[in-house]
Amino acid sequence: MLFNSLDFAIFFPIFFIIYWIVAKNLTLRNIVILFSSYVFYAWWDWRFLFLIIFSSFVDFTIGQKIYKTTKKKVRRNYLALSLLLNLGFLAYFKYANFFIDSFIKSFKLFGGELDSFTLNIILPVGISFYTFQTLSYTIDIYRNQLKPTKNWLAFFSFVAFFPQLVAGPIERASHLLPQFYKTYKFNYQALRSGLLLMAFGLFKKMVIADRLAIVVNEVYNNPTDHAGQDLIIATVFFAFQIYCDFSGYSDIAIGLSRTLGFDLMKNFDTPYFSKSITEFWRRWHISLSTWFRDYVYIPLGGSRKGEYRMYLNLFLVFVISGLWHGAAITFIIWGFIHGVIIVIEKVLSNNKIIIKRDQFFSGLFFTILTFIIVCVAWVFFRANNFSDSRYILQNLLNFDSDFKNFYNLGLPSHEFDFAIIAIIALLIFDYIHRKYNALKLLNKMNFVIRSLSYVIIIFIIVIFGIYGDDSVSEFIYFQF
Repeated sequence: MLFNSLDFAIFFPIFFIIYWIVAKNLTLRNIVILFSSYVFYAWWDWRFLFLIIFSSFVDFTIGQKIYKTTKKKVRRNYLALSLLLNLGFLAYFKYANFFIDSFIKSFKLFGGELDSFTLNIILPVGISFYTFQTLSYTIDIYRNQLKPTKNWLAFFSFVAFFPQLVAGPIERASHLLPQFYKTYKFNYQALRSGLLLMAFGLFKKMVIADRLAIVVNEVYNNPTDHAGQDLIIATVFFAFQIYCDFSGYSDIAIGLSRTLGFDLMKNFDTPYFSKSITEFWRRWHISLSTWFRDYVYIPLGGSRKGEYRMYLNLFLVFVISGLWHGAAITFIIWGFIHGVIIVIEKVLSNNKIIIKRDQFFSGLFFTILTFIIVCVAWVFFRANNFSDSRYILQNLLNFDSDFKNFYNLGLPSHEFDFAIIAIIALLIFDYIHRKYNALKLLNKMNFVIRSLSYVIIIFIIVIFGIYGDDSVSEFIYFQF
């Protein structure tokens, strides 16, 4: 079920009403959340619902087992079992064909010959997200940073909580799980700010991301038909498409949760105003970058085992992050690029090579440079295969003499111009939001201005939103 679908437009009001009718009864409320979350997920494919139930049961049980024993070896074995089962399912559904294909290609390098084949595997929606969420629960218990819950209903609801089930934010049990232990009173202020955030998320998704997707799909699905300005425009458009698509989903998830009394962590913080790749990753997909920091980088040794080991750990984290995003060499290269730049920035910082970024012109220069690096990396992230990504990079500066061709990239001229205006408006909003928290300012304004703003946002979504195109309406991160 998509947040931007008619199904959800019917589902959410029904759920919302029932939720607040039973909200004072904690057990009933969590039953409503759990049942509704399972309905929400089963809307795609009910068969994979059993994976979520099984994962919830495994980590609920193992969490209890780890906590009840003080023997290090036994605790370690239980943790290993949790990792094996959760990552085993993730590896099978997401990476089996990738590993098979890689093995066959590697075998050919040594002169061997194997018949190429693939398994008929459907990737369960959101498996990467809820797997990481449940793993954080058992790992925190193993580290003695969290006590296991005895309330299975609360835990199963935490794992399946539908606002953030499919594409995050990836919540820690220490933050979200306790919120299932207490009831909430209806709060008009929370409802108002939550609905505003949902509307803003839908605006970013339906008005900006889905419009840009038309151009991006046209160029990236047929890259050899384009060159120069077409490839640059499509790449820049993809940078804003994925930002609006993913941050739009996060806004909807956070806003929806807020209307129910729940608090989810911030997942994006104006990343395209970053002055370095290091800063970019403090502001982009925050829940994932902090997860990798706490559960991969630190266990690898972090910065505790010397300077060169720290650089290796940083690099490995980003390569693994690339593989997490997708089972393809292009995603690994995407992670490789970010890892190399992060290490270079860390080397410069550790050797006291100070680069001034706080003055206007130097700050503007490094903001543009960071955006260019991010866009080059996005080429590998979006390209359908390595061959396409190589062609795109080789022809980015191969300009066609006719600079009006971009009006033939799937959008009529007025729609293309509207897309440009929407991007500029988004950047202006993000700049204001970065300085003053624009949404909070809007919530503090008087009733007339607030109401007018709500009407304008809804009007723009209704009139200028993209509808009925399955190729662009699904959220990008559902495939991860």
